[in-house]
Amino acid sequence: MPRFFVPDLSGDALLLAGEEGRHAAKSLRCRAGERLVLCDGRGQDALGVVTEVTGDTVALQILERSPSRGELPCRVTLYQALPKGDKLELIVQKAVELGVSSIVPVLASRCVSRPDQKGMEKKRERLQKIAREAAGQSGRGVIPQVRPMLPWGEALRELAKSPCPVLFYEEARDPLGPLLEPRPPEIALMVGSEGGFSPAEAEEARERGVRLCTMGPRILRCETAPLYALSAIGFYYENLGSV
Repeated sequence: MPRFFVPDLSGDALLLAGEEGRHAAKSLRCRAGERLVLCDGRGQDALGVVTEVTGDTVALQILERSPSRGELPCRVTLYQALPKGDKLELIVQKAVELGVSSIVPVLASRCVSRPDQKGMEKKRERLQKIAREAAGQSGRGVIPQVRPMLPWGEALRELAKSPCPVLFYEEARDPLGPLLEPRPPEIALMVGSEGGFSPAEAEEARERGVRLCTMGPRILRCETAPLYALSAIGFYYENLGSV
């Protein structure tokens, strides 16, 4: 069933206008009587029925409301060292589908891509649009935020404040699983770019109390690694093995 994000779900009726209205009216060709799922982006869903379509505007009547069911049982923040090219677009799209709460681009020492803040801010607008579309497609109840880029030191300080801070490092030996056994309500993941993290960065993270973890014996591409980690977290928290 088509899903649309709206700023407010109060009241018994609402209008889809602007980009969402155009998509419903023109792309999906919605007609009176069809049902749509509406979401306020803060974890609340509503089932609505189309009552009228006028140009690029779709009027709906709210039938029922319910909590969104598309969120992970824990909040996961992904600190992603900047990869080359458009790989970050893929990472954002798939990380949102897998349940990430927010994404923070990080400028680490081995990043080949080194945009300035102005250039990165322009790119962030597109990344946020990708996050919104992925949230709608995957049935999320919240639109994850793509936050402004942080330099390594600032990102590490923030990461270390998490109840469960993890940096994936190819020389690490500790697996992720034991850290998830207490089912922490929040997890922060730091994933490297094409060159990973330098030994100095890994040691600095360790000194700040960040756990260095391995993703197993295979070396994963930078666009694969965060998705692997998020998939493992989702599997563990949502008991998919028992389905």
